Amino acid sequence: MTLILLIMDGTKSLAASNVVITGLGDVWILVHESSLIWLGQVFGQNGYLEIIWRYAIVPVLGWPGWAVLGLPGLVLVFHGQSKARRR
Repeated sequence: MTLILLIMDGTKSLAASNVVITGLGDVWILVHESSLIWLGQVFGQNGYLEIIWRYAIVPVLGWPGWAVLGLPGLVLVFHGQSKARRR
């Protein structure tokens, strides 16, 4: 998924002659918009959950999708390798 997002941003950047970065929220909307709306409604109903939504989740949704999804992917790749292969 990360590679697809990098290619997507790269082709958009070439077409626009400017750097284009697709945020995680935009990717989520493309994949499954109703789940993002549902999550916003769940977090928006309680006072303390609304604070988490506003100050923790919404900023992350603005981060580049390839960066947010790529970091856990790299961790899983390196964690999944055998010790003999890492040497």
